[in-house]
Amino acid sequence: MSSKALQTKLISIVEPVCNAAGYDLVDLRFLLEQGGWTLRVCIDLPFAEHGDITQVPEDRVDLEDCENLSRELSAVLDVDDPIKQAYALEVGSPGIDRPLRTPGHFVHFAGSDAKIQLSVPMQMPAPSAERKNFRGVLRGFADGKVAIECDGQLFQLPIDDIETAKLVPDWDAVMAGKSGVGPKQQKPIKPGHRPSAKKNKQQTKEQG
Repeated sequence: MSSKALQTKLISIVEPVCNAAGYDLVDLRFLLEQGGWTLRVCIDLPFAEHGDITQVPEDRVDLEDCENLSRELSAVLDVDDPIKQAYALEVGSPGIDRPLRTPGHFVHFAGSDAKIQLSVPMQMPAPSAERKNFRGVLRGFADGKVAIECDGQLFQLPIDDIETAKLVPDWDAVMAGKSGVGPKQQKPIKPGHRPSAKKNKQQTKEQG
């Protein structure tokens, strides 16, 4: 079984268990690490319907949640037995630079900075024949494609071709007690600060 097929199989087993327990499966990776094979499962609480993503959620997954779900997943995986070699199961919560996997993830975090790496390179005009890595602002999801704006250009990336995707937090916002994701907030002008002549010229041009 290919690694892609195995991951799809594992998600089909693990995700229903997570959902039944009241969690969202954020990400799942089966990795060969220094200590051997590891099945790493990342979970979170479901998104609030009208939650402000710039704010830190009041309720978050804790260690007890992870331990309880780990026991449930171990029992189910022992029955289905999709992995033939020995492995360690790790269940954890996402960090600030959380992975993005489903259409709902990309929609919920629209306006946030993100990094996306494709497993299948996107063909580009010359001189850049192809591209796999994208860093920019998420613009949502539609018709099986993730929209991301990079350097003023909008790219439509097939979700099935995405190898990894994760948020890029705004650390200034994190230090200010915010979540670090979502649309960038305008920074307040410092007392006594004067806009540059270049900016004043640009504003005059736009007004004219």
